[in-house]
Amino acid sequence: MLILAFDTSSKTASVAVLNDNIILYEVIINVGLNHSEVLLPAIEQACIQTRTKIAEIDLFACTIGPGSFTGLRIGAGTLKGFMLATGKPAVGISSLAAIALNAEKSSKKICSIMDAGRGQVYIAYFKFKKGLLEQIGQELIVNPSEIENDQDIVFVGDGAVRYADIISHEKNNIILASQHYCRASSVGLLGKEKFNRKELLDADKFLPLYIRSADAETKASHFIINNNS
Repeated sequence: MLILAFDTSSKTASVAVLNDNIILYEVIINVGLNHSEVLLPAIEQACIQTRTKIAEIDLFACTIGPGSFTGLRIGAGTLKGFMLATGKPAVGISSLAAIALNAEKSSKKICSIMDAGRGQVYIAYFKFKKGLLEQIGQELIVNPSEIENDQDIVFVGDGAVRYADIISHEKNNIILASQHYCRASSVGLLGKEKFNRKELLDADKFLPLYIRSADAETKASHFIINNNS
């Protein structure tokens, strides 16, 4: 099964092509450009490097949140475009779950943390059971000081790195900064598991998981209130 996977949920973007569980190609882009500028060229380059045509892709996988409002919209729009153009199946992956795979099958409970701005973070807890990643509870947005501090928890993600001093007194419980990026290969691996469970997206119905209102919407509401006052 050929899988095209991509992530646009945070400051970085990532694209990967997999053949089942084998990673054929992967890139993480961290150059400060808008995801709308880099995603499609990166996908085109991935297809060139792996000598793959979009029509040959068997499954599309993309992170659908939580994360950047604009980034998630770009990823979801691109995913829907591929689904409608090819008629091929697609799956949506939690960006926090993809980041949790960076913990490399830790025996501890994993707390995946993304910087959400405004001094807050997106979090979700995970555990590896029989080699598979299972989520414990729902995705949340919290203040870093609210995160459970336990020696039996390993922390991963850019939020864990940014708020390391608040989150844990045991720095060895925090995955290295070089491993906090969301990798498209992880999106693809989790996507294959979802495909096997027949947890597929409907192009006409699926929406990104924002958790909180977008900054733009919040500012627009503030503007309307001020003008009406």
